[in-house]
Amino acid sequence: MIEPYESALDAIPGAHPYPRDSRYHDVEIGVHVQADGTEVRYAKRRLLPALDGTENATAPHIVSSGERPDHLGQRYFGDPGQWWQIADANPVLDPRELTAEPGRRIDVPLPGGFAGGGRG
Repeated sequence: MIEPYESALDAIPGAHPYPRDSRYHDVEIGVHVQADGTEVRYAKRRLLPALDGTENATAPHIVSSGERPDHLGQRYFGDPGQWWQIADANPVLDPRELTAEPGRRIDVPLPGGFAGGGRG
């Protein structure tokens, strides 16, 4: 019998349900026990790391018409799924805000730009 992915991970100490390139990879996994004893796993709150404080932590990007966050992820990190790194470096609640206004200047984190972050 093949175990479901989640159950298989439970048997491996330190296993994490998110892939290494996910923004949630380093987030601690919590366990909530419901009244009936059922355990529900969840990703605990993710706090953004601070930029290292130098001018070399980010590079500017001027948004062009038609750009989307996934386009920027592909352009700067070679993976459209890495748009979240750019969202983390800018004060936006919704990632679509990054590219909603052509001509807007946004910051793109450079490798090593976040303290303790796995950027690169």
